[in-house]
Amino acid sequence: MEEALAKIRPHTTSNLAHQKAPANLLQALESTFQEKHTDRTPTAYFAALITTLDGCIQKKETSLGDGDVLPAELYLLALVAPFVPPPVIQTNLNTLLSLTAPLFPALMAHAPPLRSQLTLYNSVFRALDKSQLDVSAVRQSFASILQLCLDPRPKVRKKAADIVKDVLSFPPSPLIRHPYAQRVAEWAHIALQQASSGALPKSKSSGKGSDTSAAETAIHLLAFLRPVLPNLPLDAIPPITTTLLTLPRLGNPYLSQAAYSILSDLFTASTTTGTASAIEQIPAVLNAVLESPPAKADNSISPSWIRVLGDAMFAYHVADASACAAEFNKVWKTVWSYFETKHPPTRKAVAESLALLTRCITPSIVKDSISDGEAAKSPLRSIISQITKALDSLAFASAMQELLSVISALISNLGVRVDPAKSTTATEALLMPLVSKIADLRVQKGFEHKEAADAVLSTAMRVVGPAVLLAAIPLNLEPSDRQAGKEPRAFLLPMLNQPHPSLLGHFVSYFVPMSERMFNLQQKADSEGRQSEAKVWSVLVAQIWTGFAGYCHAPSDIKTALTPAFSQLLSQLLYSQPDLRPPVLRGLKALIESNKIIASQVDIDMGESSRSDNAITPEQASQNLTFLKTQVESWFAVFFNVFGSVDRDNRGMVGDVIGVWAGLAEKQDIAKAYRKVVDLFRQSLQQSDNGNTTAMTQDLLILLLPFLDAQDVAALFSTCLVQEVLCHKDNGVQKRGYKILAKLLENGKVKEDALQTFQRLDELSVGLAPAAKKDRFILLSLLILRVPSESLHIIPSLIPEAVLGTKEPSEKARSAAFELIVAMGQKMSQGGVVKRSMVEGMDEDGAEAQASINEYMTMVAGGLAGASPHMISATVTAVSRLVFEFRESIDAQMQTEIFTTLLVFLSSANREIIKSTLGYIKLAIHTLPIELLRPHLKELVPALLAWSHDHKNHFKAKVRHIFERMIRRFGWNDVYQAAGEDQAAKVLVNIKKRKERAKRKRAREDDDDDDDDEEATKGKVPTGDAFEDVLYGSESELDDSDEDEQVSRPTGMAGPKRKGIEQGVRLRVDDDEPMDLLQGVASRLTNAQANRRRKPGQDAGRFKTDADTGKIVINEDEESDIEVSSRKAAKDVAGSAYRESMTSVDGFTRGPNGRIKFNKDTKKRRRENEDEDGDVEMADGAATATKKNKRPTEPKLGHEFKAKRAGGDVKKGGVDPYAYMSLSQAAKKKGRNRTGIAGKH
Repeated sequence: MEEALAKIRPHTTSNLAHQKAPANLLQALESTFQEKHTDRTPTAYFAALITTLDGCIQKKETSLGDGDVLPAELYLLALVAPFVPPPVIQTNLNTLLSLTAPLFPALMAHAPPLRSQLTLYNSVFRALDKSQLDVSAVRQSFASILQLCLDPRPKVRKKAADIVKDVLSFPPSPLIRHPYAQRVAEWAHIALQQASSGALPKSKSSGKGSDTSAAETAIHLLAFLRPVLPNLPLDAIPPITTTLLTLPRLGNPYLSQAAYSILSDLFTASTTTGTASAIEQIPAVLNAVLESPPAKADNSISPSWIRVLGDAMFAYHVADASACAAEFNKVWKTVWSYFETKHPPTRKAVAESLALLTRCITPSIVKDSISDGEAAKSPLRSIISQITKALDSLAFASAMQELLSVISALISNLGVRVDPAKSTTATEALLMPLVSKIADLRVQKGFEHKEAADAVLSTAMRVVGPAVLLAAIPLNLEPSDRQAGKEPRAFLLPMLNQPHPSLLGHFVSYFVPMSERMFNLQQKADSEGRQSEAKVWSVLVAQIWTGFAGYCHAPSDIKTALTPAFSQLLSQLLYSQPDLRPPVLRGLKALIESNKIIASQVDIDMGESSRSDNAITPEQASQNLTFLKTQVESWFAVFFNVFGSVDRDNRGMVGDVIGVWAGLAEKQDIAKAYRKVVDLFRQSLQQSDNGNTTAMTQDLLILLLPFLDAQDVAALFSTCLVQEVLCHKDNGVQKRGYKILAKLLENGKVKEDALQTFQRLDELSVGLAPAAKKDRFILLSLLILRVPSESLHIIPSLIPEAVLGTKEPSEKARSAAFELIVAMGQKMSQGGVVKRSMVEGMDEDGAEAQASINEYMTMVAGGLAGASPHMISATVTAVSRLVFEFRESIDAQMQTEIFTTLLVFLSSANREIIKSTLGYIKLAIHTLPIELLRPHLKELVPALLAWSHDHKNHFKAKVRHIFERMIRRFGWNDVYQAAGEDQAAKVLVNIKKRKERAKRKRAREDDDDDDDDEEATKGKVPTGDAFEDVLYGSESELDDSDEDEQVSRPTGMAGPKRKGIEQGVRLRVDDDEPMDLLQGVASRLTNAQANRRRKPGQDAGRFKTDADTGKIVINEDEESDIEVSSRKAAKDVAGSAYRESMTSVDGFTRGPNGRIKFNKDTKKRRRENEDEDGDVEMADGAATATKKNKRPTEPKLGHEFKAKRAGGDVKKGGVDPYAYMSLSQAAKKKGRNRTGIAGKH
């Protein structure tokens, strides 16, 4: 509320009456609060405004002009009401209604105060309980608001509709549905009936839109109805649905589209939320929609009408699948008939509806199609035949993209098993010929929809698996296939890397031998020097093994496929083939994760078990995991060896696989592996020059940490908390040592004494490397949480290290240091005792201090007395973070002391201190209360103005931004009065002018670019860290330059607007081959413009050819255009180089002593250069060509008096200037270009 009121207060000096009146009223109220010492609470504002409104009405001051009091009172009431507690509104309900409800008739003609009244009633309705909603005055007010939902004024209509939506969305607490929902439904139904019959009453409001037609009012009604429908009673939906179907008869395209769109939303909501609101009306809706199809040329209604059919059928399928199946064929044929249109949105709607219809195919339809055989004309087989014919039809040429998407949806939804005992799916039984046809289209050179075809084939790969798909569509990649003339299909290999139902044994038997043969071909080509061929084979091998992960998604044959021989092959690939290592690791990781996911689905729906993507049951997945547990020990050895052999940057993926397999392993396997790694770790520590091995073993220990028992955790903590680890000469060993200690504390299994650990870490801080500071800060943050409340004397010893950490070069180290400072503050704010006698450097007889956030702030502020500017700057930054983090906990006195103390540092001469202090000032203005800061403006503003002209470290821009925030919070007058000197106040005046100029510029740009969708937003993107966003996030809204830049829009910007123009589908003509329009048309279609298609060798016609051989003849004696122009340019440069070096802006001369003197950059010299450039551009042989950039001649004195057409009163040599003006006027201009007696200037 305070932010909203702060925007109103500065308008007391506004020239606009409707802005000035609320500001003056607000100022009067707040002065009254100040005299009576009343707190500025929402309740106080509300009570004062009610009293003022009552007095205004009693005095009959009810005029509603811009500067009158009544609109200002309603405006402030609407602004304050959302923040008033509901009990206050409930108590004053009768008073509020008696004052405001009678105003409705008078407000109808004045939109701004009417909107304020509506906003007020929004808060009132949401605050009432069930009993108060039955009051007659409340019900009458709601009825008035309902009528305003059809008001011709857009803003009033939207405000009323928002109120109804908000009221129905938030019913009183015991109720699920609002008591007014039934009344709204009845009113909407009656209004819809009147709209369909054209008998809607005229609006009572005055205005130019009061004579709106019935269709327009119906459109307004539908816009109101769309967000309200989900909150209406279920029994009120069917009559509204029936009435919606009658609206398209009015003949308004937009109205029909809106009605169909609402029906679609209604059916979609019924399927997603599980409600049966519109289910019983679906048969009637379907029949009504099917009986009133729009014309195929009607591009405005067709998309919405088609979507209604799809959504209604899917909702029907959810409610009654068997009844929906009876209507399936009829609806499919109806929707399909719109596929031949040239309108892209209509084709898209057809594709979406057909995709929904494929989800309505029931198992009975599938079984009938399979049992009848291929010759039968079952509905599903006729649909498949229809789609197959459409691929070659010219009528569906423009819809090829959408047609392929429908095929993809059909393949996906027919992935059910025909017989649960077999693995055959309906897609395999019915759609494989269609998939083969698409694969043949994909390899034709002229086919342009390869991405859509790839999506279809990828869906088929996921549904039926590579074992079935590759049997119908071979890869044809080996030399024998190429020699037989078969087209290769390497594009199928990247599709293997997705979950599919094929067994792992298929990969072992099919792809492993193929990859071995291709590897041998690669080696042979490499040895014979055919590098390009070798690269092709290596890429194919890599793509084959990339598909290994797809076979590892819960296969049912793990026990038989994962043989020792295959496991040995995988191990060899991990050791010897770095390129194949990532896909193999992904497969081994998927092997565990996929089985774990399925094994956890104990309560799996039996209806979904027939789907092919759940190929195994939870029991089978558990058996697979039991088998894999027996393989853990051997695979651990392989993974650990591979982990040690790769460099640090490539260990991440191996570590992920180790973590996944460790989660499957038994405790004894983990303990055995841990002991081996720890022994290797200790051995490497004893070897002084082996940091890589030590870091590698530490990485392995981090991976095994979550699975260790308490005994091993305690031993590892003691092993890492030693000088050999935390003071190691290798930075990586130190970082990992601190990271291990931190992760052990996070697990909660360590029972170490926090104080002893702090003491040990303090002793080991001498050899700390900068790279390990981040992990050390994280460890200290975790340890702080374990410190007892009576031992908080350890905190003061940590403050200097944490404060200096906020100045670390590493961003992560700085963030960790800030988190440590905040963690210590949170620990102190929880209470406890600080024994000052035990703090290092304090008197032994020091008294104990109670821990609090104020005490902690005092400790941190001690760094302001540091000896170095670096320490002082770091302390200011730390204090800023604490002020932001604990702004609600620190009392006002402490905040004031901190502010006044840091304000002194603005007079420092050290820029590092100034930079940190400006950051604190910026944060304080953003965060601290206005009442706390306002008394210090007279000291703050002059101190900031002292740095307003300093450009180094961007101080000028930072100070300007701070002033912008101050003006927004305190108002222009307060900040300006605190500036003091006139010279200093000029800076603020300049900021105000620049802000107003920027506002005008933005307004002009908004007016110019209303149709421009892409609008660049100024300012930095939020980082997610609130402190960082406050301190660095926002930028000044003013430009850096003092002048407005006139940026002209390039003419090329108009290009994207032509992007939507559809280029018609064309047939590509091949001169060497006759065109067959009955078969294979899809490969001859193109969307490119025919005249832009470049033919091979079309430039050859420019050259002479030998009549006998047909070869191109190039005459060596003839010079090309390039040679002529280059020779001419060289001659020009050679002739003008010396003159240019002497006279141009970039030239220079040498003095008598040999020194170089560069030419001055004068206006005359620049003008001469421009003239010469113009001459060069226009020098095309015309001797009389004038200069392009000729300087305009100055007009002669008295030119404005020269006759426009006649030639009188003009001397032969020009106008006589003294004849047409006073002598005094001529004397002022006489000194310019005056000629002396000697004829010299």
